[in-house]
Amino acid sequence: MEQLGPAPERAPLEGRVEADICIVGAGYTGLWTALELRRADPSLRVVVVEKETVGFGASGRNGGWVIGALAGPRDAELERAIRETVDEVGRRAAEEGIECDFVKGGTLTVAQTAVQLERLRAQQGDDELLDADAVSARVRVRGALGALLSPHCARVQPAKLVRGLADAAERAGATIYERTRAQSYRRGRIRVRGGEVRAQWIVFATEGYTADFPRLRRMLAPVTSAMIATEPLSGETWAELGWKGCETMLDGRNLYTYLQRTADGRIALGGRGDPYVFGSGTAREQPPSPAVVEHLRGRVRDLFGIDAEVAAAWQGILGVSRTWRPAVGVNPAMNFAWAGGYAGEGVAASNLAARTLRDLILGRDTELTRLPWVGELGRKWEPEPFRYLGIHAVHKLLGAADRRELRTGKPSALARAAWTISGRGH
Repeated sequence: MEQLGPAPERAPLEGRVEADICIVGAGYTGLWTALELRRADPSLRVVVVEKETVGFGASGRNGGWVIGALAGPRDAELERAIRETVDEVGRRAAEEGIECDFVKGGTLTVAQTAVQLERLRAQQGDDELLDADAVSARVRVRGALGALLSPHCARVQPAKLVRGLADAAERAGATIYERTRAQSYRRGRIRVRGGEVRAQWIVFATEGYTADFPRLRRMLAPVTSAMIATEPLSGETWAELGWKGCETMLDGRNLYTYLQRTADGRIALGGRGDPYVFGSGTAREQPPSPAVVEHLRGRVRDLFGIDAEVAAAWQGILGVSRTWRPAVGVNPAMNFAWAGGYAGEGVAASNLAARTLRDLILGRDTELTRLPWVGELGRKWEPEPFRYLGIHAVHKLLGAADRRELRTGKPSALARAAWTISGRGH
């Protein structure tokens, strides 16, 4: 993706600060929440504390899919709300003057084998099933037999969006402190390195980094995703590939990769590397291994038949609940609120979560506060070593299922076993 210049640095918190609401985490969820609260009530003193810098986590490292979908069982009311949120993100970005390369082109899930095509047919729902010619008219994927097309997705440059949100939240009157690690919390108080925040409400918007708090370590598993961005492709290459609609794209494998065509003419592609660190470790600042980078580069060759050079490679973590369902909620007795567990689908979901948190904190009874994801995250992850063994087993089984399907041309029972272990279903 486009290489951005350095972001403005914000001062750390020192001493004691009084606030109405303290938000922990300056990613999409925290920044949207700060912005929504200040827009709803400009008298509120809203403080955001971030242990690194704005967008350091998944919000600045994701694939840029503003997707109108949520992990977990389908619910018509929630599905309608998240699909409407795709347009809401584009509308609010334009309203706040955030230039983030937003293009609503939908998303394609492409099958390159007969097994993958049958799997797409089984998952079709209300998506449109395209034949090979219809896929080729949009983007030329090697050996594409068909694809599912959903209109409910847009492309963004994720770092531009999160930086723009931070600026918008500050313009609205919120205060953001960087390099300010939350060390402990109790009702009405967050202790940070160098001071503390006393607030009526505390909002945890920490997603995969929730695992950094010992009392919350088993609530969300920090699962790794790795990405590469190619060097800009030539005009001749783009003329051959097509992809003028800027659809986001998913391949049809069990251990899938996800892609977008960037505004500056690159292919950005992501997938699983080393999926999980023992003990829910969250440090993923180092680049992915050369083997992971080469694997992702190979997927570009497999999909498009081009040998593109890699300009950048990075990885980050996303938060996954044990039930694979995200949640938004409040504990009025403790004046404590949370949102997360998006399982990699948080660019749009964070906006919906923030608007829901706004209404919950302000005591409003609205359609948003009655959505079925309002409540607890559900059961905790297993203790170690079972958490580590289970997550790695799912990853290995899905990879093995793909290899077996390519070899035999038949669906693999290994994939069914993986989804059963994961608890996600498929």
